[in-house]
Amino acid sequence: MDKRDVAMQASMPSMMVPRYGKLQAAETFGERLLIASNGVFLEVNRVWARFIRRVSSSIATPLPYGEQQSTTEWKIEGIPKHLLRQFNDMARAQSHREIGGCIIWNEKTGYRLSPVITLESSGAHLRYQPPPMEAGDHLIIDCHSHARFGACFSKTDDADDAWSVKLAYVVGNCDRQEQSVAMRLCIKGIFETTQLEEKS
Repeated sequence: MDKRDVAMQASMPSMMVPRYGKLQAAETFGERLLIASNGVFLEVNRVWARFIRRVSSSIATPLPYGEQQSTTEWKIEGIPKHLLRQFNDMARAQSHREIGGCIIWNEKTGYRLSPVITLESSGAHLRYQPPPMEAGDHLIIDCHSHARFGACFSKTDDADDAWSVKLAYVVGNCDRQEQSVAMRLCIKGIFETTQLEEKS
């Protein structure tokens, strides 16, 4: 086999879902494909969460494998509300332009909100670099504002989030007292509207 294929398959191994036994969770952090009788599933395992989602439907040919379901396992506590409120306040203070921020979870110190490194910004555009990450850091929520426009996810957002595993958060109507917000879960190109359980 070509060495490039070996490397690619090692980065995305596949596993047959057992028909009679229990599927064991991945022992390492990364991704793998699960081949089941009811389709092909993507398993994504991170320090902070584990996701299984179906990426292909089943075929007519019977397969000697077990069934699999889409599941979500959170390994961390809910996002502190005060960090989302803090970002909303930052966006309101700069309602004339888009801004960005990252809610990061550190394995030892917990959550923090870090501003991004802004490269370009206007009332309808934002280009930025993520903040520096420290040992044990994990990006949980990628936040940005839509200035005076409503909160939504654009085609540009879809392209930016296509390879990510994170939550994405948008706050809009930042010039108003009541802002609009949108949040979704991003799993390697799978986007799911969500409301994360929060703590104060």
